[in-house]
Amino acid sequence: MTVSVRKLGLLVIALGLGTAGCSRNVAFGGDPNLSVTNSAELPTPARVAKPGDPEPYLVGPYDRLTIDVFGIAELQQRDIQIDASGRMSFPMAGVVSVQGLTPAEVEDVLEARLREAFVRNPQVTVNLKEAISRVITVGGQVKKPGIYPVVGQMTLLRAIARAEGVDEFSDLEDVIVFRSVEGQRYAGIYNAEAIRRGAYPDPAIYADDVVMVGDSAARRRFKDILAIMPALLTPLVIAIDRFSN
Repeated sequence: MTVSVRKLGLLVIALGLGTAGCSRNVAFGGDPNLSVTNSAELPTPARVAKPGDPEPYLVGPYDRLTIDVFGIAELQQRDIQIDASGRMSFPMAGVVSVQGLTPAEVEDVLEARLREAFVRNPQVTVNLKEAISRVITVGGQVKKPGIYPVVGQMTLLRAIARAEGVDEFSDLEDVIVFRSVEGQRYAGIYNAEAIRRGAYPDPAIYADDVVMVGDSAARRRFKDILAIMPALLTPLVIAIDRFSN
């Protein structure tokens, strides 16, 4: 009789896992504006660093800059915030569009504007005070979904680690990266477990990317089965005890 109980438990687990496996057959994509591509072919944004070089920081909306103009007291240590349209206002330079420029390029633009305002040999220094525009979104089955700043070279595994890693229901073989390049939306599917094992390189992740870690229906179903197993087996155990007595 004990063997029968064990077989019943294994049968319930097998049926549960089989049903969970079938539930994963869900179509991906369908949005006419979304191009689903091989992960190796996921395009990169227009302005990225060369291999081995640090990724340049591109100024964006709501970033805060500290700007100094050497030799002009009223133009030193100016704390400037970029507006929603990527523009900033600076004394004697007027309204300047700086979105998509590096801090060094912002320096060049301001120096040119100040020369037009008859400032002799202006020397401008621009430093990033607070980065708000360059962020990624990490969601799905991670411990702490949210929006995270891009600091230095970001990769897929680093992005997942930034969200404090995966949870018990994650499916690392089903990680999707959404990216927009020149107005076109793309999606690439990655096997993060294979990347962990060194099967292929850890792909780069860029500002504005959305990383979604998949959900394992099989693991959820298995946990549910383990939770209800005592309730399923208890009546049989009671019946066995009565029969033996």
